[in-house]
Amino acid sequence: MTTAMNNVGRPTRLVAGTGAVAETFTGNKALMLEEPLLFERGSLDTSGVDLPPVPPVPDRLGGLGRDAVIGLPGFSEPEAVRHYTRLSRQNYAIDLGIFPLGSCTMKHNPRLNEKMARLPGFADIHPLQPQSTVQGALELIDVLADWLMKLTGMPAVAMSPKAGAHGELCGMVAIRAALDAKNDPRRVVLVPESAHGTNPATAAFCGFTVENIPANDRGRVDLDAMLARLGPDVAAVMITNPNTCGLFEPDLKRISDAVHAVGGYVYCDGANFNAIVGRVRPGDLGVDAMHINLHKTFSTPHGGGGPGSGPVVLSAALAPFAPIPFVRKTATGLELVEEDTAGTHANQSFGRMVAFHGQMGMFVRALSYMMSHGADGLRQVAEDAVLNANYILASLKDLYTAPFAASGPCMHEALFSDDFLDGTGLSTLDLAKALIDEGFHPMTVYFPLVVHGAMLVEPTETESKANLDQLIGAMRHVATQMLADPDAWRTGPHFAPRRRLDETLAARKPVLAFKDSEAA
Repeated sequence: MTTAMNNVGRPTRLVAGTGAVAETFTGNKALMLEEPLLFERGSLDTSGVDLPPVPPVPDRLGGLGRDAVIGLPGFSEPEAVRHYTRLSRQNYAIDLGIFPLGSCTMKHNPRLNEKMARLPGFADIHPLQPQSTVQGALELIDVLADWLMKLTGMPAVAMSPKAGAHGELCGMVAIRAALDAKNDPRRVVLVPESAHGTNPATAAFCGFTVENIPANDRGRVDLDAMLARLGPDVAAVMITNPNTCGLFEPDLKRISDAVHAVGGYVYCDGANFNAIVGRVRPGDLGVDAMHINLHKTFSTPHGGGGPGSGPVVLSAALAPFAPIPFVRKTATGLELVEEDTAGTHANQSFGRMVAFHGQMGMFVRALSYMMSHGADGLRQVAEDAVLNANYILASLKDLYTAPFAASGPCMHEALFSDDFLDGTGLSTLDLAKALIDEGFHPMTVYFPLVVHGAMLVEPTETESKANLDQLIGAMRHVATQMLADPDAWRTGPHFAPRRRLDETLAARKPVLAFKDSEAA
């Protein structure tokens, strides 16, 4: 029997031997059956159901009817159900176990939120309906906006941005509009090394020049370098707090005051708001704009390319430049302020960011999460997230290199490096692949860039101590075995549905086209 692997790690079936029955490599592992593509399993000339002949009646397709077979293989119901169930078992999901991706907040999504988002008054409405028929939906947006402003201590919020980076764009465009309104030509944006990677890209997209500010040996912004660079050409500072090292920036208020003193603005990346919600109000720290990832902090579906939602809270200085539409209360109810109804209410708005009003389903889920937790529950969210991360840090720092463990407690995520593997020839990637064999999705690897061979672990607040102990046990076992016998750990994973792939080749030349066996 001969086997081979293509560049995405999928077993290639090669038949060996002679005679009536040839030996075939199945790719099956224990109870995990290798699942071929639909086109490899089914036939184009069969159907899973019996239908009566179509009566000869005239159609209304105007000559656009299909003149050839549809080209899809036919399956019975059990075959179709098994196919997609087997495919689902070859992936990992938050419903299977902990998803320790750092800086991503992949936590459990309460089913109550999903039920609320599917209520007809929210799920079945259309963005072009008359506003008088969607007053309940507009009220929900207004109540959610009020929660976000109270939680952040900010006087205004733009609800329409549809993702974190989209929210960044909203905040930076508002800053650009505020500068233009004053005929202020400054165009330099300072971005610390510990900020999220989208920050400099967003600033550059808005026409700003980006300059980096280094981190100090404690993983925070180098305050002296920041203060030394401030001047009349600095339009804004973009800072992530808590930062991507999983640490709180204790000097943010001092930085904000200094930036405001030279006429600039402060943008805070709020992707890690999960660590401080209910505990810290960014407005009290002098922040002028901050996006909030509803799909991270407030437990809505996350991953797979969407959906997302990134409302942006704004200071009084930037509120006049907020995008439209936004909800406004009137004597007769609620209305969306649009271009044709803006008048003096939004005469300085920089315009629209999206065609309609934002992500309604995400709004419903987020408000359901907030209301079911309450103010005290949201505070506990942050406390438990921080507690869990520090438990992981304390449980692993004797074995894994923890570059900032001496800098005090971490926030929502624990950061490690692969320095402890020096001399073994192994790296962070080998450890991540080994964790797959232990049944765990790996943590975020090689990010942030300020730490060599970074491993960023974010347990979130929804994991119990028992779950954390399982992950910690697996991480300690893998690290101990790698140090004892490095050669055994260079080719993992060995028990996953797919083996290790050539990551560079798979990223740049992926196998995306299906070819039947004869053509291949």
